[in-house]
Amino acid sequence: MESLFIGQAYIDITFLVDHLPTGDEKTVAEDYAVAFGGNAVTAAFTCARLGFRPDLLCVLGDDWIGRMFLDMADRYRVSIHARKVRASALSFVMPRGMKRAIVRCRDDHYLHPFPQLSLDQCRLLHIDGHQPDAALHYARICREAGILTSMDGGTVRENTDAVLDNIDVAVVSEDFCRARDERPMETIAYLRRKGVKVAGVTLGSEGMIWQEDDGEPAHLPALDVPTAQVVDTNGAGDVFHGAYCASWLMDRTKPWREHFLYARAASAHAIQNLGNEASVPERTDVERAMTRFTAKPLNETLLI
Repeated sequence: MESLFIGQAYIDITFLVDHLPTGDEKTVAEDYAVAFGGNAVTAAFTCARLGFRPDLLCVLGDDWIGRMFLDMADRYRVSIHARKVRASALSFVMPRGMKRAIVRCRDDHYLHPFPQLSLDQCRLLHIDGHQPDAALHYARICREAGILTSMDGGTVRENTDAVLDNIDVAVVSEDFCRARDERPMETIAYLRRKGVKVAGVTLGSEGMIWQEDDGEPAHLPALDVPTAQVVDTNGAGDVFHGAYCASWLMDRTKPWREHFLYARAASAHAIQNLGNEASVPERTDVERAMTRFTAKPLNETLLI
């Protein structure tokens, strides 16, 4: 095992529509995509497409949705460690410009404890807070073993505070900041107090702010992808996480700014495509985005 990702697996059905029907209305979608979904799941598939063979501990039912997901994982050479529930999870995603509407259904009633995995030769753990018991268990083990621990903080969960005591790299969302009633820089300070070595907050079209060890906080603007080329922003943040994990696995001696620059380009590729299957980049896609798009202007007011 080289890397372990822990999260909630979905099958995402994405519709490109101009109007969301209500009541007895019907509408015809312009396009659709069916793909894997979930935060750490999409990060794992991203890492796989960028050349690695991650292990993924995720929640699945013994049903047609679960079997579809396993087929997708097999194509990407992602090794699945399933935690059983009665029904696999499904998402309906409707992107519109820089936003998206999502309807989700999932089963959080686990039929079994999380599996006990050997972490021999594991170099990286990435979690998204789902399966909080497994996330905390493996974060503690990995931190003690000197394995890099990374967290996608989409929101504050029941044991987030305890998990963060064992995290090296935490990149959280604006929703995470709002849940704590904090400005992004206040959240960065909180993460640093928890012992996080690399702390970041993603800000959508504004890019991200971050701080590494005792360095100064910095703003990394997003790449300026023309609005007309933006198709689907759903999952772009998950691609970002998977790409910085892959970049670190490629060369752990690089400064984290380099890993985030790589991940930024991966996200720029992602938002130009419909659904996670098309959004997850290959290395050539990342390199192309790096040369094709320029960064938006710096905004130092975000560092206040």
